[in-house]
Amino acid sequence: MRSFIHLFGAGLLYALSLAPADAATGGESVAVTQVDVELCLAATAADDVDKAATACAAVIDDEKTAKEDLVKVLIARGALMARHDQVDRAIADDSRALELDPGLADVFNARGELWLKKGDKPKAVQDFGAALKIDPNHAKARANHKAMARELERIGAQMAVAGKPSFNCARARRAVERAICGNRELADLDREIFAANARVIRAARNADEAKALQREQDEFISRRNAGFGRPGYDLKKAMQERLQRLNRVDGY
Repeated sequence: MRSFIHLFGAGLLYALSLAPADAATGGESVAVTQVDVELCLAATAADDVDKAATACAAVIDDEKTAKEDLVKVLIARGALMARHDQVDRAIADDSRALELDPGLADVFNARGELWLKKGDKPKAVQDFGAALKIDPNHAKARANHKAMARELERIGAQMAVAGKPSFNCARARRAVERAICGNRELADLDREIFAANARVIRAARNADEAKALQREQDEFISRRNAGFGRPGYDLKKAMQERLQRLNRVDGY
């Protein structure tokens, strides 16, 4: 009997010693080791680009990384890249995070601001709008979207009048006016001069100063009309100098 118990016990110990190996080779599933994201998050929080480069890449490149952790690390590294003006890398991380989780209003807004840095206003507006669809009360996205809408309206207005002077070309009678109407650059200059003159008059401290400023503009127009076509007269230069003068009046 003792020998039987001894043999049974030895057999049981042997079987238990084989259990992990059986599991590892397909007998039963083994719990997947959780990838540690803390090194990456600590490095990005400390604004340490060098440490983050290694720590975050280890997490992002590991196939075992859980989706939630991967999104968290991509957002953190993207924010770090943005702080260091590595805009393209930040956009890439934010874009991948949004592919994994398209419900992140903060990330849409952050990527919109990055598109804005690159000068891509249509994409910026699109991302700000996406953030607002997810969270209509997102304060930053709402402010960004509003500002961009105004900017696009301003650009649209400028495009609508591009190449058009401040006066109606159909009524142009003077040779200088026809010359301005026939040249987009001169037409834009004329319109800018008109707008700048209106601006400085509105900013005048009193009525007398406003009258003096308008008188100066009228004198410029008179000199322009009289000088055009004469030897040595440079219409474009005269208009540029007038615009510079107006912009200096109120510190532009």
